[in-house]
Amino acid sequence: MARVLVSDKVDRAGVDLLSAAGHEVDLRPGMAPGELASVIGGYEALVIRSETQVTADLLAQADRLQVVGRAGVGVDNVDLDAATQRGIVVVNAPTGNTVAAAEHALALMLALMRHVPQAHASMREGKWERAKFLGAQLGGKTLGVVGLGKVGSEVARRAKAFQMEVLGYDPYVPHEFARNLGAELVDMDALLTRSDVITIHTPLTAATRQLIGAEQMPKLKDGVRIVNAARGGLVDEALLDQAIRDGKVAGAALDVFVSEPPAPDSPLLANPKVIVTPHLGASTEEAQAQVAVEVAEEVLAVLSGGAARYTVNVPAVPAEVREALGPYIPVADTMGRIAIQLAEGQLQSVALRVSGRIAQFDTSLLAAAALAGILGATSDERVNLVNAPHLAEEHGLRIEEHKSQEADDEYSNMVGIEVRASRGAVFVGGSVVGGSVHLLRLDDFYVDLQPSTPYMLFTTHRDQPGMIGKVGTISGNHDLNIGFMEVGRVGPRGEATMIVGYDEPLTDEVVAEISAIEGIGSVRLVTL
Repeated sequence: MARVLVSDKVDRAGVDLLSAAGHEVDLRPGMAPGELASVIGGYEALVIRSETQVTADLLAQADRLQVVGRAGVGVDNVDLDAATQRGIVVVNAPTGNTVAAAEHALALMLALMRHVPQAHASMREGKWERAKFLGAQLGGKTLGVVGLGKVGSEVARRAKAFQMEVLGYDPYVPHEFARNLGAELVDMDALLTRSDVITIHTPLTAATRQLIGAEQMPKLKDGVRIVNAARGGLVDEALLDQAIRDGKVAGAALDVFVSEPPAPDSPLLANPKVIVTPHLGASTEEAQAQVAVEVAEEVLAVLSGGAARYTVNVPAVPAEVREALGPYIPVADTMGRIAIQLAEGQLQSVALRVSGRIAQFDTSLLAAAALAGILGATSDERVNLVNAPHLAEEHGLRIEEHKSQEADDEYSNMVGIEVRASRGAVFVGGSVVGGSVHLLRLDDFYVDLQPSTPYMLFTTHRDQPGMIGKVGTISGNHDLNIGFMEVGRVGPRGEATMIVGYDEPLTDEVVAEISAIEGIGSVRLVTL
């Protein structure tokens, strides 16, 4: 059981999920910074929204803290560098509000095309101005989606239902991904010149700030409409206002602004062709509950020793890459943990070998996971995806990465770890089968097992009758429960390996008895 501090107002659904898992949850929203610093040392997890400031000074007091969970997307209020240095995982909830954000972008788009707010205001004034509010329909128009992440992808899917032609710009997704959305992947210039409507769905970074600015404005198709429900600063607000007044841009719908709230004298607020809403993208009852549940699930994953899906302070890779590689993170961790315990002698080098479709992506996440497994099995320090690369660097340990997009036999994707030591090399490979980690390769032997027990015994031996029975008999004599047993061999009566999973730890006496079986070559113990 862990202690979880919730220091901001979070939907009850997330709190209940944490409690149901057996953790002690303290709800203390609105604490002053000094009060928070005085109590944070007693908690393993901290759940926040945007109010709590998680500074380096606060983290310095958090000796037991393992995870900070942000119930939302942005983590500007968390010192990520300080958290990383301390091995504290920072997770967020990027998908809980995906549908809400996508629907709001479409709502803004429709309102913009049909002048809904202006017509509503006109009728409130007692007018009936049908001719004044002649609109345009989405059907048959070309929509440019900038950023095909979670929200952008959902907008693209929904736009197809409106019979729109969809263009997508995102340098981090393959063409096949865009095709599956029904979108044509193009460069930014093509999107600007061809789109009747542009909707933006990217994070705000140095590379995306003023993504539509002075250089892009002249390239826009005359009469284009622009929707920004992602982040303020992605569009140059002053230039956008001027482009609308000059007639280059037919109108804009904005849910986000550089400064929030925008200044009362902002020209965009006075522009009759601009629709504005106060950052409502995630403001639905369903989204608030889903965000709370999602961040609770992430926190629970970290507390249980697993890999969270939405870790923020891990090797910087696009969300799409993280989504593709996410299922293979525990594979890399488990293979690393097994390989390092099977290797004998002084560690010399470590290599990550990735084959199949996932090899097309940046595999730094898998390298970090492998290092976490290797170091976690050999160190008393708390090791995870966050601090593993830093700890490895401190130990002078580097991991080589080798990738091949050719599949390994019948498995479409394989993650292998090769550990070279002074007394030889060990290779273990695995993949995801039925949603679970499976060990599939051990050196030259092909096996297939789910490493589901905490203790595993690996032998090399001659393939001969009675070998399995002898190991089973010794285990039974010592009241050791076997969870699984797998045998791999090169050929009949040749070299073979046996992997036995136990629910209880093996004593030196048991290992000695198994080692003494005629035909046994080596015996190694692995603890997961």
